[in-house]
Amino acid sequence: MEQLRTIGRELAMGSQGGWGQSKEFLDLVKSIGEARSKAEEDRIISRELEHLKRRLADPDVPRRKMKELLLRLVYAEMLGHDASFGHIHAVKMTHDESLPLKRTGYLAVALFIDERHDLVILVVNTIQKDLRSDNYLVVCAALTAASRLIGEEAIPAVLPQVVDLLAHPKEAVRKKAVMALHRFYQRSPSSVSHLVSNFRQRLCDNDPGVMGATLCPLYDLILEDPNAYKDLVVSFVNILKQVAERRLPTSYDYHQMPAPFIQIKLLKILAVLGSGDKSASGHMYTVLGDIFRKGDTASNIGNAILYECICCVSCIFPNSKMLDAAAETTSKFLKSDSHNLKYMGIDALGRLIKINPDIAEQHQLAVIDCLEDPDDTLKRKTFELLYKMTKSTNVEVIVDRMIEYMISITDHHYKAEIASRCVELAEQFAPSNQWFIQTMNKVFEHAGDLVNIRVAHNLMRLIAEGFGEEDEGADSQLRSSAVNSYLRILGEPKLPSSFLQIICWVLGEYGTADGKHPASYIIGKLCDVAEAHPTDDTVRGYAVSAILKIFAFEIAVGRKSDMLPEFQSLVDELSSSHSTDLQQRAYEVQALLGLDKQAVESVMPIDASCEDIEVDRNLSFLNSYVQQALENGATPYIPESERSGVVSVGNYRAQDQHETSAHALRFEAYELPKPSLPTATSQSSVSLPTTDLVPVPEQSHYREDHHQGRSHPSANAVSGEFGAKLRLDGVQKKWGRESYTSSSTPSSSTSSQQAANGGSNSDGGLVTSQARESSYGSKSQQGTEVSAEKQRLAASLFGSSAAKPNRKGHAGRKAAKESSSTEKVTPQPAKEQVTPAAPPPDLLDLGEEPVSSSAPSADPFSQLDGLLGPASASPAPSGTSAPSASNTPDLMSIFSDDIQTGATSASTEPTQKGATTKKGHSLQDALQKDATARQVGVTPTGNNPNLFKDLLG
Repeated sequence: MEQLRTIGRELAMGSQGGWGQSKEFLDLVKSIGEARSKAEEDRIISRELEHLKRRLADPDVPRRKMKELLLRLVYAEMLGHDASFGHIHAVKMTHDESLPLKRTGYLAVALFIDERHDLVILVVNTIQKDLRSDNYLVVCAALTAASRLIGEEAIPAVLPQVVDLLAHPKEAVRKKAVMALHRFYQRSPSSVSHLVSNFRQRLCDNDPGVMGATLCPLYDLILEDPNAYKDLVVSFVNILKQVAERRLPTSYDYHQMPAPFIQIKLLKILAVLGSGDKSASGHMYTVLGDIFRKGDTASNIGNAILYECICCVSCIFPNSKMLDAAAETTSKFLKSDSHNLKYMGIDALGRLIKINPDIAEQHQLAVIDCLEDPDDTLKRKTFELLYKMTKSTNVEVIVDRMIEYMISITDHHYKAEIASRCVELAEQFAPSNQWFIQTMNKVFEHAGDLVNIRVAHNLMRLIAEGFGEEDEGADSQLRSSAVNSYLRILGEPKLPSSFLQIICWVLGEYGTADGKHPASYIIGKLCDVAEAHPTDDTVRGYAVSAILKIFAFEIAVGRKSDMLPEFQSLVDELSSSHSTDLQQRAYEVQALLGLDKQAVESVMPIDASCEDIEVDRNLSFLNSYVQQALENGATPYIPESERSGVVSVGNYRAQDQHETSAHALRFEAYELPKPSLPTATSQSSVSLPTTDLVPVPEQSHYREDHHQGRSHPSANAVSGEFGAKLRLDGVQKKWGRESYTSSSTPSSSTSSQQAANGGSNSDGGLVTSQARESSYGSKSQQGTEVSAEKQRLAASLFGSSAAKPNRKGHAGRKAAKESSSTEKVTPQPAKEQVTPAAPPPDLLDLGEEPVSSSAPSADPFSQLDGLLGPASASPAPSGTSAPSASNTPDLMSIFSDDIQTGATSASTEPTQKGATTKKGHSLQDALQKDATARQVGVTPTGNNPNLFKDLLG
């Protein structure tokens, strides 16, 4: 943007030097610079845009004048105004033969549109033509525009020409071609993955600019796969050595530093290639030592190179000499008066202590000064350093400092980050459970709403489990101190919701356990909490449950506790609450007060919060009851997915889609009403008009007694009695619009999975560190005397010779943090296997016929032959009604064959099973059957023709 402003000023001032620019352009630039407010600037630009819109609409605008108008449009776009009406004019200018106008057009197009714009397609052809130009300036302009405008779809159109330009005799063209290929790789790596060898070749280019441009795509490729470029380590080291020895032309110097940006990019590449590789790192030590010795700390660019050297040393295989040189340079950064250099020093120190933690002790006073610096950015970076160097000997001082800083800031994002770090350090390095609870109380008190609820559950579990040893006295003392501290904290005006939940839980579990506080006092405090948060149902629920526990404890120990008036009013209020959870808790309290001591001990056992809960997911204790009910004739349970009847269209959708759309608009049809219970009347004995719907008996499930158990009838018999049949005798074959008919496809029942959730206790090892004596002496080079307070703080942060006592109950705290109550699942006893009913065939499945385990039925097509012919009437078998005397063919008779699979009454057994009558084939009959079947709307492809009765019903 600044470059464009400079171009505009030069062009405007050039109007006095014969460049042909008008005074209007100079006035525009001057008025924008002299605008006193944003509103005034917007008025100037709006007036200018109206003027430009009128001028661009004139077809007789000279080309040189068009260039000026486009530059003024660029100014309007730079200042945030819409100048889209002039974009097409910029595209037209890219076709101009004049080099200044073409470059101006490319510049404007690159600033106006991007690769997703609709006008890009008009520029691609121009770029292709200009890439073949003999004028290298035109080629450079086209390559610059290609890097900005060519998207993933248009890369193949220009890629071959860009690759050919890598061998162009002009170094500027080769450099821009490498940059264009890098841009193509960033947008579509697969498009240029086969051109990696070209980047390797350009690394050896005679021009340093081309070589420097090649480092950028190689760096991205090395990040993806470092092992594929290990062979280039020696080449990169030689290039860096030549650059550091000033063998490049002086035109590449910047503030008297030889090609600093090439050095920085090479150091980044070497840091990636040398990570964890001793042999590759061995080639780098010499050149890195030379850069440390020749480093210039008087300029910012020199400090940038030294900082990048420190980053490289911290990434490659460690070397003692390199670490000493990096530590010395870091010391210079920390002793500087510039906050920027101090920030770099703190960041570099954080990288080095990962390799050698002793380096931090040499700069402990400098770290303390940065911690107390008024610059907030520097202070935050110092806290990051302290977080990295925390151990069991200095965790108390560091966490206390972090909590103090957390209280003083108002940035909620960074406050949440500091709180999470305090929790992490306290859980990992806490010297005692007592200190851990106090630290968590401070964190929850000042940033409870920003802490994960998991931390609150871990704290409650720790208080419940105690030290994890057999010392009950220590556990009781821990809980008593927690109760006293929480009663004191309840006096604070505003407390986070998660912290109030912890307080209510602790007071309910252990508020009256030590006998120091009467039950009425604790209940009153809990009632105050519930009344102070009328809109927080979670806190009120915790408070009511805590009061319930206190009453249970008092009844269990034989003490009489009267219900306080305020608690009585609270229970009355919650009994009519809109929250069903609060209602249930209120009724539970009322029910508990009416129980005797033995019942209360069974319902609410004392100190049972850490007891393992046995969960019987299969409800095996009901097996005997269920078996007895079945023997007495009860109906067995059938899962919903296997229940017979008409299934709605929505059942074809997956279960996860049902859950997803539970609260969205639903477009499925209503489910049909459930069929009535079967009657004893057979179908043949019912005489109804031919146009009525005949109700057919439908049973939800069948029971047939055998000596081995229950079995279900075949799918043919079941499907033959579902739904209502439509009598079509005497009805003309005129069908209306095709209706959507759903078929029942009961899904296969899913097998239940038994998962025993067991808690995995990972025994974390004790984090210990070797005690070291403080090696700090008064090293102030400025002659100032260090205060005793800073010395004590530094000694506590960076180590002390005094060994810390063994932390009692550390294993118990770790277990409290990591272990969880395990669920013991009672294994389900083996049940008698019941042969499931064969599911009815899927009418919508037009693929291969499923393999059935039942006896194969007769071919339906052999049964359909000649049913509609005049001579195809056959005598009806015994037990069936005579067919209608009407000459109109019955459409339902196409798919019915009572001899084979017809539905029989409950008292009649099917006879002549499998018998069939062979009849001759007739082409006329076949065509007539096909036409009639198409009128019905289905093609009989299943192996059970009677199923189509249900489909038509």
